[in-house]
Amino acid sequence: MIFDNPRILIVDDEKMNLKVLADLLKDEYVPVLARNGDQAIQHALSETPPDLILLDVIMPQMGGYEVIKYLKNNDKTKNIPVIFVTALSSIEDEEFGLRLGAVDYITKPFSPPIVKIRIRNHLRIIHQYKLLDQLAHLDGLTEICNRRRFEEEFKKEWERSLRSGSPFSLAMIDVDYFKQYNDHYGHAMGDLALQRIAKALSDVLRRPADFIARYGGEEFVMLMPETDHEGAMQVARYSLKKIADLNIVHHHSRAADYVTVSIGLSTIHPAIASSHKTFLATADQNLYRAKEGGRNRVVGSVIRGETVLPLSA
Repeated sequence: MIFDNPRILIVDDEKMNLKVLADLLKDEYVPVLARNGDQAIQHALSETPPDLILLDVIMPQMGGYEVIKYLKNNDKTKNIPVIFVTALSSIEDEEFGLRLGAVDYITKPFSPPIVKIRIRNHLRIIHQYKLLDQLAHLDGLTEICNRRRFEEEFKKEWERSLRSGSPFSLAMIDVDYFKQYNDHYGHAMGDLALQRIAKALSDVLRRPADFIARYGGEEFVMLMPETDHEGAMQVARYSLKKIADLNIVHHHSRAADYVTVSIGLSTIHPAIASSHKTFLATADQNLYRAKEGGRNRVVGSVIRGETVLPLSA
């Protein structure tokens, strides 16, 4: 994946300094300008945060040191690299700025070619870090998210649902009689089947907040924030159809003569007393019930307080 047009936030209270740096960078990057610390923080917290920040130190009200302290103490902004561009040129100033978390320190007056090279080098490091981070969260076979990423996303969406009080649905999905498929058609064909299934299930989810991961082996998991049981059931039924439509021949399945899946569904309105472990365990129990009930089906529950109301489709 290539990250094009990096956004560079330039923070300086002098218009001329902003113009000089923006003109220097505009051919390769997207300059974003801020005249003070408050504006800088607003841009950093926005839906389109900068890839790198060029930050002056001496500014009225909130100086650069205060800005970087705020950024490094906020989970949303702590990983945005900051380069100080300042007239403070002593070794002590540079050491202090780097200790606060800046990745580089450039003194004014600066050399334009050197500034561009330093920015390019830091962005290259960022690009490599993002690639490594993506690989660490991807399943190597199916190229969808892995269990590690699921656990991070599950925690985040659970906490968000707790705050908002909105319904949250989760689906555990297991490929029916997959061991028999591997035994009779070979592991290479099994891998290909898992890749096609992962792609089909990914295509079912349309909203940005919806999430799918490979949970392990032939098992997948879906997160559907802000989705009630009826909406989750529609997604689950459509998932059954999408897998059936692949028409992957499986003459050794007792559910059908093609590959099918079983789905365990759980929906909850999170409250302070709610348990995310119960939420996940309920979906897993429903998956077991779907398999015990003949496979190629959905079994779901709605959790209300400590009560689990079983439903099926």
